[in-house]
Amino acid sequence: MIARYTRPEMGNIWSDRNKFQQWLEVELAASEALAELGVVPAEAARLLRAHAGFEVARILEIEREVKHDVIAFTTAVAETMAAAGFAEASRWLHYGLTSNDVVDTAQALLMQQAAAIVIRDLEALRAVLKRRALEFQHTVQIGRTHGVHAEPITFGLKLAIWYQESERNLVRLRAAAEDVRVGKTSGAVGTFAHIGPEVEERICARLNLKPAPVASQVIQRDRHANFVCALALAAALCEKIALEVRHLQRTEVREAEEYFARGQKGSSAMPHKRNPITCEQICGLARVVRANVQPAFEDVALWHERDISHSSVERVILPDSTILADYLLEKTTKLVDQLLVYPERMRRNLEMTRGLVFSGQVLLDLAAAGMLREQAYRLVQSHAMRAWEEEGDFRAAIENDPEIRALVPPEKIAEAFSLDRQLRNVDAIFARVFGK
Repeated sequence: MIARYTRPEMGNIWSDRNKFQQWLEVELAASEALAELGVVPAEAARLLRAHAGFEVARILEIEREVKHDVIAFTTAVAETMAAAGFAEASRWLHYGLTSNDVVDTAQALLMQQAAAIVIRDLEALRAVLKRRALEFQHTVQIGRTHGVHAEPITFGLKLAIWYQESERNLVRLRAAAEDVRVGKTSGAVGTFAHIGPEVEERICARLNLKPAPVASQVIQRDRHANFVCALALAAALCEKIALEVRHLQRTEVREAEEYFARGQKGSSAMPHKRNPITCEQICGLARVVRANVQPAFEDVALWHERDISHSSVERVILPDSTILADYLLEKTTKLVDQLLVYPERMRRNLEMTRGLVFSGQVLLDLAAAGMLREQAYRLVQSHAMRAWEEEGDFRAAIENDPEIRALVPPEKIAEAFSLDRQLRNVDAIFARVFGK
């Protein structure tokens, strides 16, 4: 488990104490469901609910001897019943169940608890993305493709893209959490040899889970792989945002940067440094979550009705993926919330090529005026390449070209270099994303 990045609420979910507590909840739900059907004495179920307990240290002590975690757990719980004077009732604990009936069903409970936190994190990120998108809806910035100036955008549009992706991530994660909200108590090979489907339905209902329609000894792991994929996609959004900020923070760009606290230091050797350390950390840790998708997929194929190869993997990737998703989303939300944005620098960078980024509109205007497109492209590109190589004034070159002036009047040329024309549909895009 990646303890360094664990926030307390998420860390408590994956603690040994909470894991064993969820095991106990499954055991008690099973006893009570069986009691309702007359299989387990009602008094035994009542006594188990009232007195069954455990000490984590005792479970681990027993496990060192028996080399089986569920047996160690049931033994420790039985000891608490005996200590309370109700040893007789403990014989109905774990009645008709196999180990994975308890472990897999309880793991579904743990994933629901973890998913609730990550969903809340995503909702918080979505909210701050919306606020800042609206704040910078009309803040003009140069758009870049292949890292090269392309055409004007607004910084708000960039944030709106991230907002929309956060929406999709919420849909995916909620669906994935629902997909793993299943339990099973169908026994060693899934045939309900010892307790029937109606008992499983009652047990799952008590735990707010759905019964798996069919299972082997385990709930099928495509569900879990889908869940880890949803976490990886959420982490990928965090990386996407952080990577963009890293690019915008470069000295020669400097259109935005992560918050730099008073007293913070960027380098032991260079006092001037303001490094994007949070962004780099986000990009690095997102790789770990993404890497966990591969073993999650490899857990899907097991020998026959089950082997144990998935179990050890899940003890790592489920806590680590949810812990890191929680951490990354919190970091990214804070990054966006405190992001320093420099609109004047954005405008200066946009204007540095002296109109070059409007070449596409000039091309369209020439074609509309009657010039063949290939001829227009060659003509506009010749001026663009000269301006690029000589750092000349592209707009002036276009305005002074007699061949262009013969077809396009000066006011039409001026309109080709209008930011308002280029960005006239920004409000319509925002209405699509955020509603009117």
